[in-house]
Amino acid sequence: METGDKIPEVLGLDQAGNEVRSSDFEGKALIIYFYPKDNTPGCTAEACSLRDFNSELETKGYTTIGISKDSVASHAKFADKYSLPFILLSDPTTEVNQSFGVWQKKKMAGREYMGTVR
Repeated sequence: METGDKIPEVLGLDQAGNEVRSSDFEGKALIIYFYPKDNTPGCTAEACSLRDFNSELETKGYTTIGISKDSVASHAKFADKYSLPFILLSDPTTEVNQSFGVWQKKKMAGREYMGTVR
């Protein structure tokens, strides 16, 4: 995805199981962040940092959306556990991850696999 490209219309299901579309945010500034997995140390720190500054971001007109391939149920537990005030979207097929170019080959401990890069 390049600057100025339109984002996909269907973004995924939120932590309540509702379909979220990009047109739901027409004319709004979005912060869309992709993360690998709920309840992992790095992803939790990232989400909590965004949570801690969410009021300030909203005051400046931004809406935050987190996207990972985790399930709706996992997102619901994650959002509840850490009092996350923003939308978490489930992308189990990685279609949205791929459209943004964040689904890439990763390497850890000599093993290569596909995953979300930050």
